[in-house]
Amino acid sequence: MSLAEQIERLYLQQTSDFSQEHFDAFHELKLGLNDGTIRSAEPAEGQTPSGWKVNAWVKMGILLGFRIGELEDMSPGGRFPYYDKSTYPLKEISIEHGIRIVPGGSSIRDGCFIGRDVTCMPPMFVNVGAYVGTGSMIDSHALVGSCAQVGQRVHLSAASQLGGVLEPVGAFPVIIEDDVLIGGNCGIYEGTVIKRRAVIGSGTILNGSTPVYDVVHGKILRRESDQPLVIPPNAVVVPGSRAISTGWGKQQNISLYTPVIIKYRDTKTDQSVQLEDLLR
Repeated sequence: MSLAEQIERLYLQQTSDFSQEHFDAFHELKLGLNDGTIRSAEPAEGQTPSGWKVNAWVKMGILLGFRIGELEDMSPGGRFPYYDKSTYPLKEISIEHGIRIVPGGSSIRDGCFIGRDVTCMPPMFVNVGAYVGTGSMIDSHALVGSCAQVGQRVHLSAASQLGGVLEPVGAFPVIIEDDVLIGGNCGIYEGTVIKRRAVIGSGTILNGSTPVYDVVHGKILRRESDQPLVIPPNAVVVPGSRAISTGWGKQQNISLYTPVIIKYRDTKTDQSVQLEDLLR
């Protein structure tokens, strides 16, 4: 029996009588999450419209970990009280991992992958099931939520949020592909895939329920059935608005928020968003 089949069976049991098998299966899952060999979503170029597929069994295993864990005192040295499930301590990171964690109150939960040369500016938080690729930067007050997938050389700017998605288990997590820039105070939530080299302007909110207006190509991007909202490669997305066209809302001149693809990356854009190697 594969690990996926084992975890699915244990998850569906819905029991409170946990055996050693529960803990062993969860431990094996967490080892894979920590080294990046197991992911809650993985590239599937040419197999799905978004180029990604969700591994629901991985989310089942993460939820199983919450179920079998017990509340535990995790306070360091008796100071700064922390109480969490025993199955999810802080991730063990050493100098050999090549991860730069600047002092100042950041937390990285066990059961996530952080690639080499990732820079973590305080305070930031990475939750279980997340994947952060080589050379990315997680800036101050930024969140990489549960199961979010972040590619290589991504800049997640200050106070931006990548929402966590654990339930329902088949739901698309937030996916950020390589070389994407997420501006400050952005919110990228469930059901959103941002393709390579896109730029998300400061203050932009994206989720699976939000239509995106591509003024370059004259079309509206939406989530389709069980597939996520996909922001195309090289798109430059900024906050915008659209007027209500009927009824009382029109009479009151009310406009609704909407993200807008205002352009696609060019040489000028590349120069303005180039990551500075000296910071790394």
